[in-house]
Amino acid sequence: MPRGPLPADPAVRALIAQARAAQLTRRSFVAGAGLSMAAFLAACSGRVGGGAAASASAAEDLSASSKTLTWANWSFYLDEDDDGNHPTLDAFEEQSGLTVTYDVAIDDNNTYFAKVRDQLALGQDIGADTVCLTDWMAGIWISSGYTQALDKAKMPNATANLVPSLQNPGFDPGRAHSLPWQSGFAGLAWNKEKLPNGLASLEDLWNPELKGRVGVLSEMRDTIGLIMLSQGVDISGDGWGDAEFANALDVFAQQVSDGQIRNIKGNSYADDLKNEDTLAAIVWSGDIAAINAEVGDKFGFALPDSGGTLWSDNFLIPIGSSQKSNVEQLIDYYYQPEVAAEVAAWVNYITPVAGAQDAMAEVDPEMVDNQLIFPDADTLSLAHIFRELSNEEQQRYNSDFEAVGLGA
Repeated sequence: MPRGPLPADPAVRALIAQARAAQLTRRSFVAGAGLSMAAFLAACSGRVGGGAAASASAAEDLSASSKTLTWANWSFYLDEDDDGNHPTLDAFEEQSGLTVTYDVAIDDNNTYFAKVRDQLALGQDIGADTVCLTDWMAGIWISSGYTQALDKAKMPNATANLVPSLQNPGFDPGRAHSLPWQSGFAGLAWNKEKLPNGLASLEDLWNPELKGRVGVLSEMRDTIGLIMLSQGVDISGDGWGDAEFANALDVFAQQVSDGQIRNIKGNSYADDLKNEDTLAAIVWSGDIAAINAEVGDKFGFALPDSGGTLWSDNFLIPIGSSQKSNVEQLIDYYYQPEVAAEVAAWVNYITPVAGAQDAMAEVDPEMVDNQLIFPDADTLSLAHIFRELSNEEQQRYNSDFEAVGLGA
């Protein structure tokens, strides 16, 4: 695929370059973290419906007169320097003349959706002009009529540089309403000072010595997915159903009721690891590099020997946003390989941008073969994507999972 152009303004390039000192600090922790992982299998979850389509029409696009936008995203998900600035985003603002409010507002797909669902149903502004949500939740928003269609004519970099394997997901054929931001997987993290032998299997979390010091993710597909994989279930295939889900849920419920599991959280699990409320946890891949950059080389990460779950988070434009063209300009900027490489070097997630691996040679040659970002065939062999759920399964499985979680 052709590579997108370099940002034209030398001053913009200089701003991006400011990221590198912070990135090198972060990379030094990654190199020593003992990362043992598989990575991204290039496919997405199937479409899941979220109910009746919204009747409201999209907001009028005021981008020509309003040079601002708000981007809602997860923690540890954009390059950041020691002062808390985002160099690639600063460069975009310099280049475009737009002012971007970057809002770390998403801790969990379900909790974020709960906050904005009523406004979405009415076609109202939710306080964000673009959000990054996981495949299955993106499918709910799209099928419910809560998103605006993208104008690909305004997005030449995204059109040219989106990797082929992500161009036609089941939840959004042809990428009419979404574009990937980053991809990653769920695996195991542990405090290396307290657990010097590390973790190899999911069952290691249930060691009695860890009672009350284990955290798991509030994303059902990740926590239950890892348990199902440990039970020999191919979560990507269609050969499982209620019985297999129930078996995994029983394990989850037992560990909650026994007090083995202390916390069930979204991105805020990082605080529990840092303050040692938890010593081991199910986590998202790139986050551990960010945590280690803050506290030192304290945490290890690995996929369990039975495999990990994989996913993508996707840009969406909510139906009530009046900054559609401004958002499309932002998304297209991040589909330049040079910019994507700068971001990937900091976040340590899998970039969806073709050409970013070549561009990484300039950012940091040591990162070109980083398996968190550019997985090879061996790494891909442990990648598992939770299969498409029907509407009925989606509602019932989530409800059953949340009911157990209330006891934690």
